[in-house]
Amino acid sequence: MSGKLTAQELDALKLVEFHEKFKPLFDPHPYKVLYGGRDGKKSWSIARALLIIGAHRPCRILCTREIQKSIKDSVHQLLKDQIGVIGLAGFYDVILNEIRGRNNTLFLFAGLSDQTAESVKSFEGIDIAWIEEARNTTKRSLDILIPTIRKEGSEIWVSFNPELDSDEVYKRFVLSPPPGSFVVKTTFKDFPLSWSSDKSRQDRAHSLATDPEEYRNVWLGECRPTVAGAIYTKEIALAYAEKRICRVVYDPRLKVHTIWDLGHADYMSVGLFQKGGGQEYRMIGLIHEHQKKLDWYAAELNKLNLNWGWDWLPHDGHIQDYKAPSAYMILKGFGRRVKPKVGTKLPIPNVPIESGIKAFRTVWHRMIIDEVTCAPFVEAAKRYRRSINKETQTPGPPVHDVGISDLMDMGRYFALVHEKLTNDEELNQRPKAQMAKPFDAGTGLL
Repeated sequence: MSGKLTAQELDALKLVEFHEKFKPLFDPHPYKVLYGGRDGKKSWSIARALLIIGAHRPCRILCTREIQKSIKDSVHQLLKDQIGVIGLAGFYDVILNEIRGRNNTLFLFAGLSDQTAESVKSFEGIDIAWIEEARNTTKRSLDILIPTIRKEGSEIWVSFNPELDSDEVYKRFVLSPPPGSFVVKTTFKDFPLSWSSDKSRQDRAHSLATDPEEYRNVWLGECRPTVAGAIYTKEIALAYAEKRICRVVYDPRLKVHTIWDLGHADYMSVGLFQKGGGQEYRMIGLIHEHQKKLDWYAAELNKLNLNWGWDWLPHDGHIQDYKAPSAYMILKGFGRRVKPKVGTKLPIPNVPIESGIKAFRTVWHRMIIDEVTCAPFVEAAKRYRRSINKETQTPGPPVHDVGISDLMDMGRYFALVHEKLTNDEELNQRPKAQMAKPFDAGTGLL
């Protein structure tokens, strides 16, 4: 049989419904981005458009997402369903891991998180790459994929429901879209009521009545202040409302105390805090790295011309075994002023995580956080969440997300000792008065 569409197939395609909003999918654009709320027909419209394009000309189309453990996690079934709906069942051959067209069009499926700079080279001949459910796509994955889709006239299509305005895909394709991009927001409101099922309409009404914030995010495609189920949602919202996440000025008259969460393979976090008047606490800086040793952190801190107070270590910072000295001993050896334990009493008490979370909540309203140097800390607070039992839907302990949990652990440690941070003169003489300056990239902490 010829690879061309039959007269019957051409007639069927003429009857395919397409909303006016999505017609630019058939025009040349290097990036085509559909985002918004549930029932916005994003995936449905992209699937149809790709099948139609693939039927008219031979294409290699990569359908991908951040995590794809099996073909069931992909859009394979969605494409299969749409093939039948738009009358192309005789044109496309749906097999286990691929979809092939009569004209040699080929749909491939892969997870981005599994790719490396080497393995992704197999995608160099791709005409169109579709990133579905792109909200969770990492910067690493995008940095690997985008340079690979470089065939003349190739395109990258993106579809997602947004969560945070700081998500990589939202920043890259909505806030600062590349030149020539087609970007459109779509929600259920763009379509006739008849295009939604009874269940969808009932779910929307229930969401609006019981959880307006969820309704705005899930159904209207608006960004949340924090991820769903975040532990510090109210605290983050209050900090923004009171403008306590802002540029923070280093005051040389006040001591700078460091609070540590130790790690090596995981991230290590060091927060820099000053105690101001009126029980105000200023978070003026942050070092957040991984696979660095303590001597590197000590060197980075020692480069800074600051009015140092104490370095506060968690309980494991005072543990020594026959293989290595404790973190306390190592940092002291590099000239740091590390708070010692007194007898069995640790500088930062070793308490359950939940107790630390409660302590952190009590001090949030007194914190002023630098929005530039401490941006990773704020971002982690937005994303720090509890695990949810799939059967009972009840919240459990905090999820251990690499690069997030360590920052929140450091925050908990700060909360447990904040009242002990002082500006006394027991350590060294106060430096001569100097002009206060913003604590920014010039300090070496960015």
